[in-house]
Order: sequence, then structure tokens, then C-alpha cells
Amino acid sequence: MKWEKLKKIFDPSEHKLYEDYIGYAQSPQVLIFEDFVRIYFSIRKQSNNGKFISHIQYIEMDKKFTQILNVSNHEVIPIGELGCYDEHGIFPINVLKYEDKIYAYLSGWSRRVSVSVETGIGLAMSYDNGKTFKRLGNGPVLTSSLSEPYLVVDGFVKNYDGIFHMWYIYGTDWTQIDKSSEPERTYKIGHAISEDGINWKKELKQIISDSIEYECQALPTVIKIKNRYHMYFAYRGTFDFRNNSNNAYKIGYAYSDDLITWIRDDQKVGIELSKEGWDSQMMSYPHVFECDDNIYMLYNGNTFGKDGFGLARLKTYE
Repeated sequence: MKWEKLKKIFDPSEHKLYEDYIGYAQSPQVLIFEDFVRIYFSIRKQSNNGKFISHIQYIEMDKKFTQILNVSNHEVIPIGELGCYDEHGIFPINVLKYEDKIYAYLSGWSRRVSVSVETGIGLAMSYDNGKTFKRLGNGPVLTSSLSEPYLVVDGFVKNYDGIFHMWYIYGTDWTQIDKSSEPERTYKIGHAISEDGINWKKELKQIISDSIEYECQALPTVIKIKNRYHMYFAYRGTFDFRNNSNNAYKIGYAYSDDLITWIRDDQKVGIELSKEGWDSQMMSYPHVFECDDNIYMLYNGNTFGKDGFGLARLKTYE
């Protein structure tokens, strides 16, 4: 897999996205239409107590990704109600067309006291062609359980041969370097299947091997090319990842021929940090998709998407 970086296609600082908007355009994910592409992402607002809250917005672009046609200026989906799993933000949102419906899998965040956050994955539907979404209910469709007690989030869903597959991340622990430090979370990629996209059965195991000690794996995205399934994801170190570029997010790669066994091979990822510029210290939150016979990857760069997102195109496949 060899990718050609095209350019940064969206800089949030150039647009008025939302009232009280303070930056970021994280985890871009697409919905393809006949004559344009809609790209959903998470922005940040600041609450009264100074904490970040993530909201969903989108832009629409031509299918050559050269021109922004529209920028949303409305509430795509409201934040969850008091005490719910998504009370303090939605990041990311994964949107899926299936038959005559548009599903949105919401990664909801809620703050806690002893650790910073708890998460879950919910489901919403659109009745206006993806401009807005309404929840099926106030609870998640996938959440923590006996074997996965922490942080179920980052759901990415595809339907293959009538079965819904969700790749998601689950927390394995919270760890403190010392008693004075804030607890940091570690998480891995898991897999679940469903017949209806609502009721899920977890595989209950880590499906992607680690490549570094204390590794966090995030935001898997899967595409089928010929007879092989390809997964891209972000990975980083558990500790000192905010200020140390060596431990910051990079993009990893794995492949499977049966959706059961995945072989990790980061040497074949085909895309690397730039030598300078907006994606020279970090690459994160990849999203791979097909559009008009081309395969593309959207991704965030430095500072977890504060400066927007870029686009790469698959140049060669062997």
C-alpha cells in the first residue's frame, strides 16, 4: 500500500462553525452522495467550568476534494442529556448508509471524578438525508461489560454479507506513573457483530497485536480491496504523548482475509509523518473510503486535529 499525500483540505480556523467554537476538527468521516461528499467531524466548545465538550459538524466538498461547497451551521445532533453516556461530548461519529437508512454510531463521553472520563457507543438515525440525527434512545448500544470494564468507544461499522461488523476500542486499565500524576488510559481494538446494527455480540479479545510497550490503539477503519480486508488505526504510547512526538499518534496497519485473524504489519502502512508542517509530529484518526474509483484516507495531524484534516490517495496496491 503506497499513499500519496494530497494536502490539508480543511482548516477550522478559517470558518465560523458554531457558537462558542474554540477550535479542532477531529476524526473526519465521510458520507458519499451522487455529486458531493459530506465529511463529519468533532469540534470543541468550552463549558462553563472550562472543560472541553465535543460537538458534531460537517462540511460538504466536491468529489475531487478541491472545493468546500457548504459548511454546517446547525446542530447536527444534540449533546446527551444529564447523566447519560454522551453528556459531555460526541467524538467521533461514524456514519453508515445501509439500504434506505443512514445510521450514526456516536462515541459519547462523560466525565468522572477518580479518572477523567467514561465512554460508550450509541446509535442515532437520520430522517433528513444526514443533515441531523435523532437517537434511538438515551443509552449506548455498546458499552463496558464484565470482561471490558472501561472505555468502550471509537465504533467503526461496516456491513459485509448481511452482517454488521463493528471495530471499536476498549480500555484495559487506568495507570498512574506516581501518586501525584493524573491516571492515563490504555486501550486496544476489539470486534463485535450484529444482525440488526443495534444488538451486538462482542468477540471479547484484542484483535490487533501491540508494536510498542504500553500501546494505545484508536479509531480503526476498515476497507475491502479485492479479497483482502485492510485496517488502518492510530496508535501511541500511554504516557508522555502530548508533548513528546516520539510517543504521539502514528498510523498503524493490519490485514485479514477472513475478518477473524488480523496480521499487523506497520512496515506496509505506506504513509508516514511529513518532514515539516501540520502533520510532521503526529498523524491520527485515519478514515479510509472509496469515492469514484479512488481510495482515500482522511486523517488529522499535529495536536489531535486542532489545525484540521488532510487527504491522501492510494497510489499503488500490491
